[in-house]
Amino acid sequence: MAQAIVELTGVGKSFRSADGAARSVLEDVDFRLAEGEIVALLGQSGSGKSTMLRVLAGLVTADAGSVRYRGQPLYGPARGIAMVFQSFALFPWLTVQQNVELGLEARGVARSERARRAASAIDLIGLAGFEGALPRELSGGMRQRVGIARALVVEPEVLLMDEAFSALDVLTGERLRDDILQLWDGGAMPTKAMLVVSHNIEEAVLMADRVLIFSSNPGRVRAELPITLPRPRDGDSLEVRALIDEVYALMTAGAHAAGRTRDEPVHMHLGDRLPEADVDRMEALLEMLVEDGRNGRADLPQLAEEAELPDHALLPLAQALALLGFAQLADADLHLTELGRCYVGGAHTLRQQLFGQQLLAQVPLAAHIRHSLEQAPSGELREEPFLQLLGDSMEAAVAERVLRTAIEWGRYGEVFEYDYHTGLIHLPVGDPPVALDKAGS
Repeated sequence: MAQAIVELTGVGKSFRSADGAARSVLEDVDFRLAEGEIVALLGQSGSGKSTMLRVLAGLVTADAGSVRYRGQPLYGPARGIAMVFQSFALFPWLTVQQNVELGLEARGVARSERARRAASAIDLIGLAGFEGALPRELSGGMRQRVGIARALVVEPEVLLMDEAFSALDVLTGERLRDDILQLWDGGAMPTKAMLVVSHNIEEAVLMADRVLIFSSNPGRVRAELPITLPRPRDGDSLEVRALIDEVYALMTAGAHAAGRTRDEPVHMHLGDRLPEADVDRMEALLEMLVEDGRNGRADLPQLAEEAELPDHALLPLAQALALLGFAQLADADLHLTELGRCYVGGAHTLRQQLFGQQLLAQVPLAAHIRHSLEQAPSGELREEPFLQLLGDSMEAAVAERVLRTAIEWGRYGEVFEYDYHTGLIHLPVGDPPVALDKAGS
């Protein structure tokens, strides 16, 4: 077994919510990054992947467990670890050369040596001739190359990439990824190991020697898939497509992995996150399942390609449909339930009724909002109490997104309404504040 460069054992990390309560982001994380390997980390937004990278880099201190670099406890930033961020994070008033030199300057490297090493890194990453350009004069792909050169110029043993290609258009991201792999496989990079956080399943399969699946609330490594195919890998080959299917199955196997049977519905709690899923896209996905002879069942990777949706958009849609009982996820397939068939075949009014019914039955947050409105004499309430409730278990920005999703779903299902001018949630017009018999309490 190759020697470990960095290793996490039983790592936990919590942050304080606005009310001072501890919110666990990572729990009992075990991870080992060895020399000569690329590891990809996949998981839902907010699952703690980026926090794990920062713990590995020594930028964030773990609350529990141990973090070791070359066998020694890691306290503070490690000199042998560099990170590339999703945002380009360049200083707009500095040239390409000056941006790349920053890390060396912070380490006290002499000016002449800084210039030599920066020029070498700029040439390595394909930006020779642009040393004097300002970031505003560069394309997105070129700006990210500057970020990568800035990381490589310190000659790190470990390169951490946090969604490094996601801010780029598809073709630019693919070209940059291929260039990085060519440098890696050709031995041109000083780096001995890479950890890549991604939302793109195909990207992870094409790059990595191992793919790790991260769970949420709190984050931990839930599954691992070794990949032994030689690089470069053909994204259209049967072997790669089979691996992509396998990763999709692992990504959507949360309920089964947690001890529930595949057909058993997911049971949410009041403070759980909701998938960021737009109602129109959910309906479009359901309708795709009955088109072209699919008979209510489709392969998720194929759906992603045909719907032209990235993985980080498709998976929440599929999870939302499963949560509401309109579809089921199994072995990287999405298939309609009988309720889903009824929904697809129904008129708009029936769809709204079914959506509202399932929303109250399956989403405790929506049921809690509806019940609270029915108890209010005016039938309306401000959104702040619900944001505070969600803030006990998630960051304020995440709580805002979750409440927005619940409001969108509630408005479509005519469970409640929302006034964007006043921030008031209220019962639908003509719907008196009378307690629900079943799902509202």
